[in-house]
Amino acid sequence: MATPVQLRPAESAGRRALWLAFASAVMTLMLPMAGLVMSIFALVVSIRAIPALRSVSKPIGTAVAGIAIASAALLFSIMASAFQFYLRDELSAYEECRRGASTVTAQDECLNRLEDSMRKKLPFVEPGQLRFPFGP
Repeated sequence: MATPVQLRPAESAGRRALWLAFASAVMTLMLPMAGLVMSIFALVVSIRAIPALRSVSKPIGTAVAGIAIASAALLFSIMASAFQFYLRDELSAYEECRRGASTVTAQDECLNRLEDSMRKKLPFVEPGQLRFPFGP
């Protein structure tokens, strides 16, 4: 029976950085604020992996890919969080309306109110441009 290969921490630093970067990208899509924190963590781990990989003469490609993915996730999470913060009053009013809506017609009315309030807050959006993929 073969014994499992034990990697030293420096040798697995690139893979760890890449996995954390992927996790931060997924987290950003689900919860942008949590993705923001995870992206910063993944970026730090990826940057610290480069000297560790160089010290054991390993390629740094995985750490660089981790930096790229974590940076993209960080940028996206900052934009999504800023957008949610900017529209927090409208989204809060929509959630309150949805809680009180007991019929499909009332839920549609809540969605229409959200669209109207977003159009007022976002003047560059024309009527009919807002499409909500998941519906009411």
